[in-house]
Amino acid sequence: MKNLRIYSSDKKIPKEKLHHFVKFILEDFNLTLSSLELNFLDSEKIRKINKEYLSHDYSTDIITFNYSGDKNIIDGEIFISLQDAKQNAKKYKVKYIEEIGRLIEHGILHLIGFDDSTPEMRKKMKNQENRLLKKYKFILLR
Repeated sequence: MKNLRIYSSDKKIPKEKLHHFVKFILEDFNLTLSSLELNFLDSEKIRKINKEYLSHDYSTDIITFNYSGDKNIIDGEIFISLQDAKQNAKKYKVKYIEEIGRLIEHGILHLIGFDDSTPEMRKKMKNQENRLLKKYKFILLR
């Protein structure tokens, strides 16, 4: 997929599958891709980003930066902590690649205007994540 770049030091990240996965999600919402970077980092690097840009001094599973003023055009960066994703997968008893998929979905949902700052908004976002993962996880698992 043109204009989608995936950076990871972990060779187990299936870049080709993730390209297809993102393509289906964008098509699901009828979105245009201007530019999207998926960056898979260790927890220390994501902690530094979290502290520098968001003033939070802790690791987190995902950070999303949106550079588009249009909810129908994707232009942004998603940073995912590999360690946090692995911990989430164990905690929620799902496959690691499914958790990676959920985090990518979460980031894309933020890019199109979803928010998780209140319980009601979080529930709406989680419903979308569940719908997308159910519909497209076959791409990740094949």
